[in-house]
Amino acid sequence: MAEILDRLYYGFFYLPTGIYALIVSVLVALCSALLGVTLVLRRFSFIGDGLSHVAFGAMAVAAVVGLTNQMLIAMPVTIVCAILLLKTGGKAKIKGDAAVAMISVGALAIGYLLMNLFPSSASGSISADVCTTLFGSFALVTLTSVEVWLCVVLSVLAVTVFIVFYNKIFAITFDENFAVATGTKAKVYNLITAVLIAVVIVLAMRLVGSLLISALIIFPAISAMRVFKTFKSVTICSAILSVSCTAFGVLLSVVLDTPVGPTIVGVDLIVFFVFWLVGTLKGVKLK
Repeated sequence: MAEILDRLYYGFFYLPTGIYALIVSVLVALCSALLGVTLVLRRFSFIGDGLSHVAFGAMAVAAVVGLTNQMLIAMPVTIVCAILLLKTGGKAKIKGDAAVAMISVGALAIGYLLMNLFPSSASGSISADVCTTLFGSFALVTLTSVEVWLCVVLSVLAVTVFIVFYNKIFAITFDENFAVATGTKAKVYNLITAVLIAVVIVLAMRLVGSLLISALIIFPAISAMRVFKTFKSVTICSAILSVSCTAFGVLLSVVLDTPVGPTIVGVDLIVFFVFWLVGTLKGVKLK
């Protein structure tokens, strides 16, 4: 017990960025949960995985050109791709799922190729860079103060925008055609949704890595859907689950000295099975 307390104290109080990293993790988890419900209900879950690979490729380009803050390239590139996928996915000659597969695989391959052709002199090794980007930082205390505050500001902004436009997002989530017929500017709110998705994807990469972002977005939403049935209750439950699982996962990773991302996803997976069992007992059938 003393060793566990020592690790927690060292991880979150002795190191100056420890507690801030925990706050960032909770905020990113909250953003992911709020948007995750919308993505799952609109059958857009695969977009999160595709955009995470796009962000990986963009970060590789940022590393090659020597940018200390890789978000300067990753954020706009991911936003543009999110807008294109949501806008043209169902109408383009290449359908949405095929387009996401092409973009994600292509970005992942190009990113890794660039990191091998132009290794960063500031990095210890290419394998370390790739592992961190794909699976998240081993310890969140590696976040710089600029990254911490940028994540806080963008997370708060994303949550605020979601709350302000909650009714409109709700409308286009369940029946976009009806929302348009009643005067809702669906294209505008689809654009807002795409931008929010891209922001969350880039923020979550340092937390769980590009390969595990989909779990952070999807697991809380589908867990909540096993028990609750209304959009509002699912959204609230998803947010609570995501924040709780992320906070517990971060604490557990410090205690067990394990990678942060996989630990959080492991906790999410356990919670999903618990909610699946509760939903089954209540007579809620999996769709």
